[in-house]
Amino acid sequence: MLIDAHCHLDFPDFDADREAVFERARAVGVVHFVVPGTTRARWPGVLALGQRDDVSVCLGLHPYFMDQHREGDLEALEEALEVSSPLSAHRIVALGECGIDARFAETLAAQWSLFDAQLRLAKAKKLPVVIHCVRANDQVARRLRELALSAGGLIHAFAGSPEQAQRFIDLGFVVGLGGAVTHERAKRLRRAVTALPEESYVLETDSPDMPPAGRRGERNEPAQVAEVCRVVAGLRGQSVEQVAANSTATARRLFRL
Repeated sequence: MLIDAHCHLDFPDFDADREAVFERARAVGVVHFVVPGTTRARWPGVLALGQRDDVSVCLGLHPYFMDQHREGDLEALEEALEVSSPLSAHRIVALGECGIDARFAETLAAQWSLFDAQLRLAKAKKLPVVIHCVRANDQVARRLRELALSAGGLIHAFAGSPEQAQRFIDLGFVVGLGGAVTHERAKRLRRAVTALPEESYVLETDSPDMPPAGRRGERNEPAQVAEVCRVVAGLRGQSVEQVAANSTATARRLFRL
């Protein structure tokens, strides 16, 4: 039994065959899907998926799409996360996807401002956060330590060192393992995977992005979380069943599924 802890099934990449994507995932044992929001314009599609029994959703403002965020989006996010909001029935389990992508230096100051506001909102709402963190592990960890978010969260698509992983874990976060771990060249990440405590990781695909090794250029989908599980099990010297059980239990705990 597997959970894809991070998949963008609201994206138009899946419009032509979305139900078939769910069926292929179920065929390999994926029983639940966590779909994060990226922009305010995409929240309605995310929330529509959240009406399914096998989908839970998050709402947030993603740093990759800074040019699409507008004044009033943070206020709209706060309203959507209100317990009394009609949207609260849509299985909103976290705030996200938010974070920092240091590849884009021209928007970095604005990214930090938006990220900080979302972290404070998550802390006020006692919600976990789903964090996109690219080339900024140490800086993000420092900010998380300063804010001390009681509900923790997920460092999505973790690609750092064993030491960076442990730093996040010590702050109450778990790390997301996806397609990157299947690439043999990811030596540092693979060392981190072997050192992770049992309860500190979840499996994810980031569909439609980040396909496993050997599938470059292909659309990724949640069925591929089974391949991620197989590789993680091999790296950790454990059975596929044990890794699946550990990651599923951690996802359920983090998102209160």
